[in-house]
Amino acid sequence: MKNKSFKPAEVYNLKQAVSFAEGGVVSKQFVKSKGGNITFFAFDQGEGLSEHTAPFEAVVQIIEGKAEVSIDGKKNVVAEGELIIMPANIPHALHAIEPFKMCLIMLKD
Repeated sequence: MKNKSFKPAEVYNLKQAVSFAEGGVVSKQFVKSKGGNITFFAFDQGEGLSEHTAPFEAVVQIIEGKAEVSIDGKKNVVAEGELIIMPANIPHALHAIEPFKMCLIMLKD
């Protein structure tokens, strides 16, 4: 397991793991391994990720705020404390209804 900013056996406040940037998207990798990655993101209101696919299943957990997550054309509103699973090879997109922070867990086979 490789991580650049976080140490094992430490406690982290997820809301403080990444900070907002006005008009932008910020990401910070937490863990990178052969089995997958964990990355924290902060999106300012109106920002997002355009529709794309990924070769691996991913879990998005909203840490703060609210986002619209579209999966295969179906729009879902996901709020703080909720998560959604994005299947591999299915188009998905994210849009910040309000500033939001998320944890992205990518699960490699």
